[in-house]
Amino acid sequence: MENRVFHTKDDPSHGGGNGVDPVFLGLVLCLLVLGLVMLWSASAAQSEYDSGYRESTRYLSKQALCALLGLGCMWLFSRIDVRLWHRFAWHIYVTAICLLLLVLVAGQSVNGAKRWISIAGIQFQPSELAKFAMILALARLSRVYAEEAAQFRYGVLGFGTALLGILIPLALEKHLSAILLMGMVAVVMMFISGTRVRYLMMGAAGAGLFVLVYITLMGYAGDRVTAWLDPASDPSDTGYQILQSLYAIGSGGVFGLGFGKSRQKYLYLPFQYNDYIFAIVCEELGLAGALGIVALFACLICRGYWIALNARDRFSCILAAGLTTLLAVQTILNLCVVTNLLPSTGIALPFFSYGGTALAVNLGEMGIILSISRHRFDARIQEEAI
Repeated sequence: MENRVFHTKDDPSHGGGNGVDPVFLGLVLCLLVLGLVMLWSASAAQSEYDSGYRESTRYLSKQALCALLGLGCMWLFSRIDVRLWHRFAWHIYVTAICLLLLVLVAGQSVNGAKRWISIAGIQFQPSELAKFAMILALARLSRVYAEEAAQFRYGVLGFGTALLGILIPLALEKHLSAILLMGMVAVVMMFISGTRVRYLMMGAAGAGLFVLVYITLMGYAGDRVTAWLDPASDPSDTGYQILQSLYAIGSGGVFGLGFGKSRQKYLYLPFQYNDYIFAIVCEELGLAGALGIVALFACLICRGYWIALNARDRFSCILAAGLTTLLAVQTILNLCVVTNLLPSTGIALPFFSYGGTALAVNLGEMGIILSISRHRFDARIQEEAI
């Protein structure tokens, strides 16, 4: 197998001669602002309750701080040439695996899940870094394999080995939602890279078998499926959350109750500021507002794929497509869970759900796509063998 190098005269220390894509940047900032505004409304009652009715902006202030950090990362990453990510891909990959393993030893439990570690007093969820590390590793392998990705040796065993390096520690953490999310993103990236569809179908069948066994062995996962199929069968326990979510969506009607006028956020709907924040969006803004936000996400995702298609080299293309797919899958899964089209997965809505690590990482990833967009008008780089 041949080694290939980037053939370009640009200095790798900066992002290139063109400006970032203004459409993509505008969509990201718009969703970020809307997300913070809706988080303020959705979390106000919970914040007052948790603070002994002393403040209503506890969660908003923390999220806003992480948003500022994320914006700083987005600006910085938009200035860094993508070749530096290519150079340090495996360093980031190994670091992510080490952090995932560290969680098993010194992790902190939050809401019954041991998936966080504390660094300098700040809680950090390594799985967020692991998602990016996996995408980075697969993008690098895609460039190395090139056309050989169609072969089983590279397209399945090569990509699969890198994927398992991340998924095995997550399985030890019993982090099923992250496993499903990364698996779906990996399948899309492998397909774009050239892995044959029949191999992907075989992998999907194996993944389906794993999920079935996991649900059978893990009681709480089975309860989620039962609640999804018939939430009214246990309205005070396993079906409670989804029923309250559906009540919120239904009571919003076409135009909503009005901003800040949700009733379900007053401690009726659990995690109303996190995984189920979109139910509050529907209740306050109605079908019209909810469809508007979905349209913004759709435009951002389409623009991300457009940037990937117009990237100057294979690594940039696969990296941008992978990051965009991660955003798309997270968004689709969250919306499907909130509307009870899928069982609860614990996957947050990007830019909206409360979670500082996720928000900062999401914005940093958007910065990388913006960096790739700087070369959207450049001719594709000739990647020559050496």
